[in-house]
Amino acid sequence: MNSAPLRFLFFGTMLLTTVSIAHIYIYRRFVRDVWETGHARKLGKFAIVGLAVMLLAGIPLGRFLGGTTGTVFAYIAFGYFGLLAVLLPLLISLDLLKGGYVLWARTRREEPDEERRRFLSRGVAAATVLGASSAGAVGMNVALDAPELRTVEVPIKDLPEGLKGFKIVQLTDVHIGSILQKEFLEAIVARVNALNPDAVVITGDLVDGTVARLKEHVAPLAQLKSTHGSFFVTGNHEYYSGADAWLEYLTSIGIRALRNEHVAISHEGASFDLLGVDDWRAKAFGGDHGYDIDRAVQGRDRSRVSVLLSHQPKAIHDAAKHEIDLVLSGHTHGGQIFPFNLAVQLVQPYVSGLHQHSDRTWIYVSTGTGFWGPPVRVGTRSEISEILLVGAGRDSA
Repeated sequence: MNSAPLRFLFFGTMLLTTVSIAHIYIYRRFVRDVWETGHARKLGKFAIVGLAVMLLAGIPLGRFLGGTTGTVFAYIAFGYFGLLAVLLPLLISLDLLKGGYVLWARTRREEPDEERRRFLSRGVAAATVLGASSAGAVGMNVALDAPELRTVEVPIKDLPEGLKGFKIVQLTDVHIGSILQKEFLEAIVARVNALNPDAVVITGDLVDGTVARLKEHVAPLAQLKSTHGSFFVTGNHEYYSGADAWLEYLTSIGIRALRNEHVAISHEGASFDLLGVDDWRAKAFGGDHGYDIDRAVQGRDRSRVSVLLSHQPKAIHDAAKHEIDLVLSGHTHGGQIFPFNLAVQLVQPYVSGLHQHSDRTWIYVSTGTGFWGPPVRVGTRSEISEILLVGAGRDSA
């Protein structure tokens, strides 16, 4: 049974509830606690409601309208979303400090009067707006800047001589859609080709929209050049955008999709297995989709070096059981906006970077080549990942 409609209903309900609670909180802190007159509070209430409606309506409009109009809606809605993502944690932190001061004053029997309370509230509001605006402006500049090149050497045990120095360039979480489009991807492809990779892998969340709307913006991927070709696995956003159509289109432009399967790659007289799995939650979208690592490893020789492409880092546990040497993942965006990286740690085993999970198995989690939602990054950067396989002794850590 396809549970996707129920998941979207649940997501929509949670989104509406979260946005409502957030804006009630903003109204209380920026309007009710700051302004004394009923007229000012009424204007503030209308403004807060308008911002909430703009957020809820602007995001889907930006996704489905397309063109210049869709881009404008996306920038406005996601720009405000990004401001909220920075503002709310800061506001909560300052409110906690204010609450601590009030409690301290009460222990000294110095109950703040109404004038002092309003002064404190205005101070918190001003500091929050100033801090969030500054962080948001810097974060937007970072997000819209070109991704950095991150070179990572992964020590693989018993790596054949012919595979030493094998170069895999990883792209992930590009999120081509209303904001990042053809020009962005053309620049990425040019940079990847300049690295002369042995293989290019795209570990999901390439798009946010349908093939009909975005295929011209994804077309530059046909120009990717490497020794052994380009490979792709689905992320959760492909399933929001019509995964089957995207898989067909990517295949038509020369991108090999790995769906719970493995292929052998021979290089300089040696070879290794490249495996790929559907996104962790793909089964919920019906059809023949679904994460199945058991199927992906079926028939392979465990003594051979292996690299697994999995959108979500959660696959690391299964990968270690199957003695996979390296997992390449994305999905987390490195948290994208601090402090959300702390929340990501609650649901994913790794947030970013290279980690040795077991004696044999490593995982590299990219922070993503683009961004999702707000064009803002705070505390992390976009990246193109250059993965180099290097040898390691049997007893190496």
